[in-house]
Amino acid sequence: MFDAPVRPAPQDAPWRIEIEVPDDAAAVEGLVLAAFGPGRFAKTAERLRERARIAAGFVAREDGRIIGSVRLWAITIDGEPALFLGPIAVSAASRRAGLGADLVQACLDHAGDVGILLVGDLPYFGRFSFRPAPDVRLSGPVDQSRVLWRGAGEPEGLVVAN
Repeated sequence: MFDAPVRPAPQDAPWRIEIEVPDDAAAVEGLVLAAFGPGRFAKTAERLRERARIAAGFVAREDGRIIGSVRLWAITIDGEPALFLGPIAVSAASRRAGLGADLVQACLDHAGDVGILLVGDLPYFGRFSFRPAPDVRLSGPVDQSRVLWRGAGEPEGLVVAN
C-alpha cells in the first residue's frame, strides 16, 4: 500500500511502528473514533481528509493489536505539493508513553523533504520543527494559530485535497 520504511520503536518500547495495510482500516477507524468521537466529523481538517488521498499510513502494534495510528494525506498549497498529517490516534491505555511522538517521527521520516501541514498544538509539535503557518488557508473554520508547517519556506495560499 505504501512504500515507506518501517520505523522500529525504541528498544524498550512494547510496540512496533509499521506501515498501515488495507486490512488495518477498520481497526484504525475504531481507534480514531474512540480517540476523537463523532465530533471530529465537524472539523475542517476532517473535511479535507475526506477529499484527499492517503499518501502514507502508519500503525503501532503491540502483541498483534493496533494501539496507535497516523496518516499523511496528499494536498497542495497554492498548487505546490505537500502532505497533511493527522489524525494521530493512540489507545487510552497507551497514552503518555511516547507513542504519539514515534508516530509523528514515522511521518517525518517518510516525508523527507516534502513539506507537512497540520492543525495542532505548537507546544507539542514545535519539538518536531513545526511552526505557525499564518498565510495558509483551509476551506472552513479553523483556529489559524493551530495551523502548523514543517518544511522549506513559508507556505501561503489555499489548501486543496490532492
